[in-house]
Amino acid sequence: MSDTPPRPAQPRNPLHGVTLEAIVRALEARYGWAELAVRVPVRCFTHEPSVSSSLKFLRKTPWAREKVEGLYLFMLREQARRRPPAG
Repeated sequence: MSDTPPRPAQPRNPLHGVTLEAIVRALEARYGWAELAVRVPVRCFTHEPSVSSSLKFLRKTPWAREKVEGLYLFMLREQARRRPPAG
């Protein structure tokens, strides 16, 4: 049995439970590779982009991953803002 305590639930963290692959796929679907390369100018988005190459790069490059996660959060806020209020 492990001595590490269970991780606390993160109900307010919009990235909790979302994989990096899901983030990259959602951004590519929303913006396309060309616009993604403008918003986060890294080689994995500008030269022969693919989900696979992007994941390899982003997993090794914390600053780029932070930018991609930030863009994903921005996209979620924009989607929520455009949604009509419930009720």
